[in-house]
Amino acid sequence: MIARRFLGNGARFAPRIFLAAFCMTATAIADGSSAAVMRASPVFANEMEGSLVRAITGLREMGLSRALLEIDKALDRNPNFRLGQLIKGDMLMARAGRPMAFAALAAEPSSVAPLQDEARVRLQRYLDAPPTDSLPAPVMQIAPSQAHVLLVDTSRSRLFVFANDLGRPRYVADFYISLGRNGVEKAREGDQRTPIGIYTITSSRQELPDFYGPGAFPIDYPNDWDRLNGRKGHGIWLHGTPSATYSRPPWATDGCVVLTNDDLERLAKFVDVSRTPVIIGRAVEWQDARQWEAMRESFMQAFAHWKTDWESRDADRYFSHYAAGFRTESRDLASWKVSKRRANAGKAWIKVGIEDLSFFAYPGAKDMMMVTFEQDYRSSNLSSRTVKRQYWVREGEGWRILHEAVVS
Repeated sequence: MIARRFLGNGARFAPRIFLAAFCMTATAIADGSSAAVMRASPVFANEMEGSLVRAITGLREMGLSRALLEIDKALDRNPNFRLGQLIKGDMLMARAGRPMAFAALAAEPSSVAPLQDEARVRLQRYLDAPPTDSLPAPVMQIAPSQAHVLLVDTSRSRLFVFANDLGRPRYVADFYISLGRNGVEKAREGDQRTPIGIYTITSSRQELPDFYGPGAFPIDYPNDWDRLNGRKGHGIWLHGTPSATYSRPPWATDGCVVLTNDDLERLAKFVDVSRTPVIIGRAVEWQDARQWEAMRESFMQAFAHWKTDWESRDADRYFSHYAAGFRTESRDLASWKVSKRRANAGKAWIKVGIEDLSFFAYPGAKDMMMVTFEQDYRSSNLSSRTVKRQYWVREGEGWRILHEAVVS
């Protein structure tokens, strides 16, 4: 199907093949094939996107006049929707018998390509959506203090919102986003890339320059894993667009995650500063419930055994949960073992309480979990409460700790 070929492998179709006509009559489509059929009764992220997608995907069935009405609905809401304006221009030229490529046969590819990208990813959301009964592989356990989790799928230019349903993710909403113009995996200051990793919203900013729209939500890039791996830079925010701009192309920012202003205001109600996680990945894996539950249970068992073996005061059992490459910010595995043996030598008993536990599969790293929890440590000669973060990796058939740090 034409629409699916348009979406396939992220490819852009040639500048002289106009977008509106690919869903029109067979004579207007290069190979004469029919348009893709959208999944039944989709729930649109907003009415702007709903009008755009209905106009394009339903052009053959409902005709050019009704498709124009749908585009007009979007433009009445926001005349600054550039993609909508150009598609309307294509439709008007098609009605006049002069089909055009984004309103200009002579358009430079560099000026057309960003709008083609935006059309592609907006359509992809509805033509190739994740199965409704699937669960996001990165979101394994949400802490009681985390009401929502934000999940960014950079391959789809989409931000998904999940609610905390007794520790499990429940889909709430999703939004089109724009990302770094040079792609992802930020490594240094000024590389104009969006980071891959797990972050927390640190503050809410208002009264900013118009460039940021109605506000911004900074995240804590670089996190402790970034710093450990030498990644640098700062100032990665979720924010809106200038008042004269409805949306930006998928790859157009200096590294921030940018939403339309309307969507940013919708997103704000799901944000709890200092608590809401933001998971940013290249391509989110969606799993069926059985596969997802098996992974979750496997890791929960490993974590529970670590706690039990620590409480046992059997050093060898406890150390067996740490990877050969384990390191803290200041120690490798060997020196850390020496300090632990010394600290535990005089203890008659140890009890470890775990509260507010979350764990997420870390994007961009194979078989790694980021675990955060409040630790209530008590022993015969010491008591303390800390927030701890661990990075676990799969080694063979088991999970082991690669990095561990006290957050607060």
